[in-house]
Amino acid sequence: MSLAPRAVLVHRTTEYEELLARHGTHGQAAYFLGSRGRDIAEVAERHHRTLRALAEVAAAVPATWRQARVERADLDRFLFAPEDVVVVVGQDGLVANAAKYLDGQPVVGIDTDPGRNPGVLVRHRAADARKLLPAAAAGRAAFDALTMVAAVADDTQRLLALNEIYLGPPGHQTARYRLAPETKGETGGQDGAAEPQASSGVLVGTGTGATGWLRSLWLQRGGPLALPGPTERQLAWFVREAWPSPATGTVRVEGLLGAGQALLLTVESERLVAFGDGMEGDALDLTWGQTVRVGVADTALRLAG
Repeated sequence: MSLAPRAVLVHRTTEYEELLARHGTHGQAAYFLGSRGRDIAEVAERHHRTLRALAEVAAAVPATWRQARVERADLDRFLFAPEDVVVVVGQDGLVANAAKYLDGQPVVGIDTDPGRNPGVLVRHRAADARKLLPAAAAGRAAFDALTMVAAVADDTQRLLALNEIYLGPPGHQTARYRLAPETKGETGGQDGAAEPQASSGVLVGTGTGATGWLRSLWLQRGGPLALPGPTERQLAWFVREAWPSPATGTVRVEGLLGAGQALLLTVESERLVAFGDGMEGDALDLTWGQTVRVGVADTALRLAG
């Protein structure tokens, strides 16, 4: 007998809750914001909108289903199950935060602040949940398969991201490494050799990430490279501020990666990190001589359209 679906409501601590945790009371938080020219009423209203949306979505879960909630800070410790329907209640970035911990489960994004959020990933309102959840569980909902990016180190560390993966120094030092493309399992590159580089890091992103950090680098370059779409099995990559020297080059600084292609980065610094979607606390630690392979992930995010 198969298990009933479980609705997992993903949310994050609101700014109002963070202010109360820091300052103790509403009045002290109001004083703090007022001293900086802000009104706590606006912050409190957004908090209450989030609570109302969470309550409405929870009430829309079918009575025969199981239900769980997980806060963003606990995502790395939460065990998602194959029968879960993941309901992200919040902002677009929260969908990306959850995506790396999923393996094909359907995702429904609920916008708690329409008009303030872009709504690229949180595409629905809380009132839509009553119809969307059963349709998602039964596979009747329309889904977009959003491409993800994966980084796999030679010691089996693995990282997934929906927007982008950054590889670089953990602080403000220069990253030193060797960079080469890989196609169909064969390493090489221009003239068959990896290029030594010194830079502030490498960014590899998806079409979903092409609306954020990746796009800012693309605009800065102003080159002919076309960014991929969210469902294209393709990634774009950029080297940030590559430094030319007698020992380091600047030839390989941008490109596209299709399925079966990847970037190979071999560390030549004491320590580099790789983190996805801005979550620095959940990063791969890479030391001198290690190699990490970055390419299109095998899994995609199934997001209700």
